[in-house]
Amino acid sequence: MLMRQYEMPWRRAYEIWPAVAWLLGLPVLVYFSGTGVITPAVATGLCLLAGLLACLRTWQAFQVLRLRGSLTGRPMQIITTAQHAKLTGDPDQLFLGFGFEWLPVHSQRLYEMSKVDYRDYALGPIAKRIVRGANQGQPESEIGMPWIHGVEPREKLLYRPVKNFEGGTLLVGTTQAGKGVALANLITQAVRRGDIVVIIDPKNSHRLKQVVERACADYREPGTFTEFHPAFPERGVRVDFLYSWGKATELASRIQSIMPLDTGGAFHAFGWDAVNVVVQAMVALEERPNLRKIMQYIEAGIDPLLQRSLERLLEQRLGLNWREDQALRKLLENQNTSRGSPVNQQLAAYVAYYERHIPAIQRDKVIDSQIRVHRHNREHYQKITANLLPILSMLTSGELGRSLSPDPFDLEDTRPILNFEKIERSGHVLYMCLDSLPDPAVASAIGALAISDLAARAGMRYNLGTNTRRLSLFVDEISNVINQPLIELLNKGAEAGVYSICAMQTLADLAERMGSEHAARKALGNLNNMFALRSKDRMTQDFIVETFGRTGIHAPRVSMNEGADTHLGDWSSGRSVTLTESMEERVPAEVLGVLPNLQYFGLIAGRLLKGRFPIMSPDHKVA
Repeated sequence: MLMRQYEMPWRRAYEIWPAVAWLLGLPVLVYFSGTGVITPAVATGLCLLAGLLACLRTWQAFQVLRLRGSLTGRPMQIITTAQHAKLTGDPDQLFLGFGFEWLPVHSQRLYEMSKVDYRDYALGPIAKRIVRGANQGQPESEIGMPWIHGVEPREKLLYRPVKNFEGGTLLVGTTQAGKGVALANLITQAVRRGDIVVIIDPKNSHRLKQVVERACADYREPGTFTEFHPAFPERGVRVDFLYSWGKATELASRIQSIMPLDTGGAFHAFGWDAVNVVVQAMVALEERPNLRKIMQYIEAGIDPLLQRSLERLLEQRLGLNWREDQALRKLLENQNTSRGSPVNQQLAAYVAYYERHIPAIQRDKVIDSQIRVHRHNREHYQKITANLLPILSMLTSGELGRSLSPDPFDLEDTRPILNFEKIERSGHVLYMCLDSLPDPAVASAIGALAISDLAARAGMRYNLGTNTRRLSLFVDEISNVINQPLIELLNKGAEAGVYSICAMQTLADLAERMGSEHAARKALGNLNNMFALRSKDRMTQDFIVETFGRTGIHAPRVSMNEGADTHLGDWSSGRSVTLTESMEERVPAEVLGVLPNLQYFGLIAGRLLKGRFPIMSPDHKVA
């Protein structure tokens, strides 16, 4: 049994002919009434009936023509920031552009249109102006098929509650499909709502940055907008991604997240241990860790930290005159007779005293770890930390090192120093450009480190109950920066008040970054909502349409037969129409490859929307 009536809108408006016939019948009825063929009362009733039927058929014909008139689609629309402000007045609603909710009837129309050439049913300029008014169609010069948006002639403003987006949102589309325009719309609204906003942009989009700066100027206090750019450090801020932490082991895990993956994971574990030993020692000595210091102690050796740790311990155990201890002095004298530098001899004496005269139960585990590293074969230690040193060297060299390991006592550097705790408390908007085009390795490391720090900060917000102010995270080209902390943030960030919107081009990019398609799908499974713009990759298209689900599609089957015998006049013919229904994709995968720029299918809180984002231009003049 069919649950929905079948319609075929892509046809001629045949209803216009009976409408004309009923209209022509009106003067005939008047004539018959005047000649006395029928009584005036009967003529009046028939005239009313003919008029009603003429109006009904005219309305039916108009519906067909209006739908056909929408086949030319909609052009890209440019609005000013003032117009955008009028559309986004409710802070609890998110403006998603112009469009309509995608229903089964739209899927049916889409499947029917895929069988024909839309130009055979598109109206001419005059007829289109009559049924559509001043609305112009999509120009031939624009990319994509206009009839996709034209399956529904009535367009409205699209809004969804902001609450629907707390589960994370994926924005997927190929190059120049409109991801930047979509992000500009969503970021502007986040800035206007007063959110803490963090934007990670690997390629440094000038248009997106201009829109964000304008939004900060329109809706926030001066100085709210802050920028970080590795290629132009002098015009941005310094950011310390190791500033906030609850446990010292978090810093080791944070740096581990930027290390390149190895097959067995052994070098990953060695790298984590190397960083953890240094960080634990610095924390015990009340020295704040940063990337430069960690790099220094891993590359040059842990001996200076170990010596200071032992001196501090001996002073605590033996008092201020610990150097006068007889056992220690004897060990120092014995070491003076051996070869080696005075520093190494002194450190060897301290280690020997620690192991011989400090009871095992009173020893410090942090110092024990340092001694283990101190005694490790230097050449072998450099081999097992080989995948750690290059990435640390990239992040600590030149001006980039001064930007990521800021020294608050450097009076010559007047750039502000920020961290995610300060960004959160001050309500800043941080625009992070990663400059991935000339140096993708460094860009990926900076982005991953920033996300790891943000994930740690989100954990603190949750634990301390300071998640009253929403934090909106926008990540463009997620395949460049995704790591385990980002996956954890997508999975649990909503509880900490973090709303994430991640953009990508293809599923294949993410699968290559994460090692497999299964791992990529697992990561994307943490995102509840999706905006799908034009996508050319088949794997990505299949992922999108799987998410959208299926609906019942009617398929008419027409069969004709005829037969003749040898007898004169013995001829027969037959024609039958069978209507069947099958479950098909709500949106065919092929349609995603021909979507016009800025148009999308959006699955938001279980609702499938078809919309288009407007381009925001502060300087655009309305005609």
